[in-house]
Amino acid sequence: MSKGNDVIARIPVGTQVFDVDTGECLADLTHHGMQAVICKGGSGGFGNTRFASSTRQAPDFANPGLPGDERNLRLSLKLMADVGLLGFPNAGKSTLLSRVSAAKPKIADYPFTTLIPQLGVVRAPEGKSFVMADIPGLIEGASEGIGLGVRFLKHLERVRVLCHLIEPLPYDFANEEGKLSLVQRYETIRKELAAFNPELCELPEIVVLSKMDLLSQVESEEEIQALEQTLAAQHVRLLRMSAATGEGIHELVTALWVIIAGAKKSEKDDKTLGFDPARG
Repeated sequence: MSKGNDVIARIPVGTQVFDVDTGECLADLTHHGMQAVICKGGSGGFGNTRFASSTRQAPDFANPGLPGDERNLRLSLKLMADVGLLGFPNAGKSTLLSRVSAAKPKIADYPFTTLIPQLGVVRAPEGKSFVMADIPGLIEGASEGIGLGVRFLKHLERVRVLCHLIEPLPYDFANEEGKLSLVQRYETIRKELAAFNPELCELPEIVVLSKMDLLSQVESEEEIQALEQTLAAQHVRLLRMSAATGEGIHELVTALWVIIAGAKKSEKDDKTLGFDPARG
């Protein structure tokens, strides 16, 4: 009996493998070097010589092999990042990513300039680093497919902390009552996260008022104070930042790293106790 060669498919880290017919998740490859057997080969058969013996010199029968597994598969990639940038279109996410990493996302003064997620490696304190992901801008109804919709919300399920950017400028994507306030913009995005996956709302979060260099155009201080009060009631930190001037960027990176380092330590402790957070 001869054995067939293994068929190995190399896929990106963060790929999930689903059985199309049953919907079952067969593998969730979250670490470099992980392997999973998706389809097992069939048992090999034996020719008639396998059954030859001193009393049966020429057996006239054989044992046929059995077929291997067959599946219809669907692959879904979820980016592996420590920080997920989210917010309305033109909130300044791509500009921030370009300032804190070597990533070169497309930056322009019109909505939806980011059409695919962008990754960048950010230098953190103590010589450490973390990965930041720029998720395409979300609008009301994103969890139902409006705008770029659910195509990219799934990538936030991998991150350790959410960095929610809010542009304190008059916003074009208004509701039927008119312009969205800062609090309404924050609550709109949180509503979409909850509709897509309630567990996203349990992630640590830092909210950032971006583009603070445009002081003459920003919303009234009363609106900013209303947002601060809303966030304080939920124990969410609010920072002010200008990616154009660099103001507040170091403070933001440090705040994000504190959360990430704590999450990594917790995950390490869980694995020491025999629990793998990646598997649940």
